[in-house]
Amino acid sequence: MIRLAILASGNGSNMQAIVDAYKFGILKSLAEVILVISNNANAFVLERAKRENIKSVCMERKSFKDDESFNKNILAELQVANIDLVCLAGYMRMVDKEILKVYNGRILNIHPALLPKFGGEGMYGHFVHEAVVKSGEKKSGVTVHFVNEEYDAGKIILQKEVKIFKDDTPEDVARKVLEIGHKVYPQAIKRVIEEKRG
Repeated sequence: MIRLAILASGNGSNMQAIVDAYKFGILKSLAEVILVISNNANAFVLERAKRENIKSVCMERKSFKDDESFNKNILAELQVANIDLVCLAGYMRMVDKEILKVYNGRILNIHPALLPKFGGEGMYGHFVHEAVVKSGEKKSGVTVHFVNEEYDAGKIILQKEVKIFKDDTPEDVARKVLEIGHKVYPQAIKRVIEEKRG
């Protein structure tokens, strides 16, 4: 059984989708969420973890003297829990180089657009959907990709499109993208696990 950790800063609906996928869906007997780490004490993802009896840790950057000690503590939590795969789910920080080195090829992220379009620094949440609508795109979607040292630049694992209609608002696009994201993320995790097993 693959041991998963979720890093999240907000609501945690993608974390919930992954938990549901190992309890009732395509990740059953493949993977289990062992640990949730949030850098935001007010993040609802911590409440979700509590409800699911999953160990959760809140580590806010302001509680540490510098970035190095903050990141060392995150890495230590991952290693103590023997985590195999790390999944970012609305995690609003760049992953540290040391964590990337230790978990090389084992950190995934979900992005609410069809990368390489609408990615990069500052492109997250509603900013993405606003940019997509403003550009007149006829489609958007989600991308699950490996994480590297550049924002949204890692190798793509899986993408799924949604249609955008002329009168769609950024909120409409966000709703469609979130809905398919909940299906796509567990599929991408399954694909990564199966490829690693050869």
